[in-house]
Amino acid sequence: MSAYDYSFRKIDGGDLPLKQFQGKPVLVVNTASECGFTPQYADLEALWKKYRDRGFVLLGVPSNDFGGQEPGAEAEIKTFCEKNYGVDFPLAAKEKVVGSDAHPFYRWIVSELGETGAPRWNFHKYLIGPDGKLAGAWASKVKPGDAAITAPIEAALKG
Repeated sequence: MSAYDYSFRKIDGGDLPLKQFQGKPVLVVNTASECGFTPQYADLEALWKKYRDRGFVLLGVPSNDFGGQEPGAEAEIKTFCEKNYGVDFPLAAKEKVVGSDAHPFYRWIVSELGETGAPRWNFHKYLIGPDGKLAGAWASKVKPGDAAITAPIEAALKG
């Protein structure tokens, strides 16, 4: 199994198969609009703009799993992200990211990393390498522009 075996739904409808990103590094981040980490949307957008022309993909996955901090419907979430943070990176529809009913991608993450690898809060980050394998994971407190994240992205873009 690899990340390419999974598909999300787009926030505005339609399928979002990860297979379409094969050969590219993909950062998958579970997001929320009413969280103390919500300002990371600006950092994520900056990361997206910095690397997208080189093949990098960023995917936001809104989730209401932590503290009920993403209560809105998809249209509200999309509008919030665009209006407040200028987000134009791909957003998935709202999903569960923890527990037995989590989206299959997140259950795969747990199968790869164990229970301790599951998201612990909003804005947990996972890097999928160009080969579809998990290439990194960072907790919410690690900012998107941190070298811990950008160095593996750059390495994947060179590789």
